[in-house]
Amino acid sequence: MGRDSPHKPISAPSAWVERFAPFVPVGAPVLDVASGEGRHARLFLARGHPVTAVDRDTSRLEPPSGELEITVVEADLETGPWPLADARFGGVVVTNYLHRPLFPALVAAVAPGGALIYETFAQGNERLGKPRNPDHLLRPGELLEAVRGSLRVVAYEDLEVTTPRPAVVQRICAVSSPRARRATAPRC
Repeated sequence: MGRDSPHKPISAPSAWVERFAPFVPVGAPVLDVASGEGRHARLFLARGHPVTAVDRDTSRLEPPSGELEITVVEADLETGPWPLADARFGGVVVTNYLHRPLFPALVAAVAPGGALIYETFAQGNERLGKPRNPDHLLRPGELLEAVRGSLRVVAYEDLEVTTPRPAVVQRICAVSSPRARRATAPRC
């Protein structure tokens, strides 16, 4: 529960993220980008993954009690440098957040054998509600372009949904070949 509203339950994880969570290798570390209240961090902690949750305001993210491993990183992803340098994760999860300059860092953060699970608003959402600003809405095929040449697409959708509320979204699950980065290493 968030610190500001101790009686408000945490939102349920995205059905898209739940559906593709098994693509994250068992026990691999997971990065929850723009983690908010930590609904996806909690999902992956419950699945036995160590989680790094990053957001510019971590006050809504209350670390779970018990032996679950969570690292909280407070960083402004839009004005500061990428706070995780060369860190790699078995899963990189992003929902309801878009800052295009981060695409290369997010794709690079996917470890060999890992998965990128991304879902956010797309063009067309402006007629249904917020966000309406085109800077916060994906263009057609934009997530596909972000992973092209680096990750293999397992699933992709660009559609209008009715739950949890009416919205136009784009979402992708893309994986890195277990040999992807080793294949480019120099041969001795």
